[in-house]
Amino acid sequence: MMIVIGADAHGKRLKDVLKAHLLSAGYEVSDVSDDTKDFIDNTLTVAAKLKDTDNLGIMIDGYGAGSFMAATKIKGMIAAEVSDERSAYMTRSHNNARMITIGAEIVGDRLAKNIVSAFAEGSYDGGRHQIRVDMLNKMC
Repeated sequence: MMIVIGADAHGKRLKDVLKAHLLSAGYEVSDVSDDTKDFIDNTLTVAAKLKDTDNLGIMIDGYGAGSFMAATKIKGMIAAEVSDERSAYMTRSHNNARMITIGAEIVGDRLAKNIVSAFAEGSYDGGRHQIRVDMLNKMC
């Protein structure tokens, strides 16, 4: 599994911190950031690299909300805006989220590292949760 990471200009510094953290933890990381483009373009690039793969995506902008809104407009994309470790883990476990968005002006470096670790280490539980995942996938 590869982790695709992207950021706009507001998320670049934190993205660099998280990229180094993920690489040091042994993850394969694909950085698709273009800090000359806005969060929508970068979110679309991250999502495109997730299509038809088991890769996970992380998008960092100033507040995480804009990237989240963009990601959820993409057919088949389940994304979550997260600012804590438990939500990052649980959105993988219960919602089969493929992408998380993080606000660089919301979370600090240490918390952000914990968030991406929890997301990457999580796995989808399936079972009773599949009903909601199917409902989400039908919405776009």
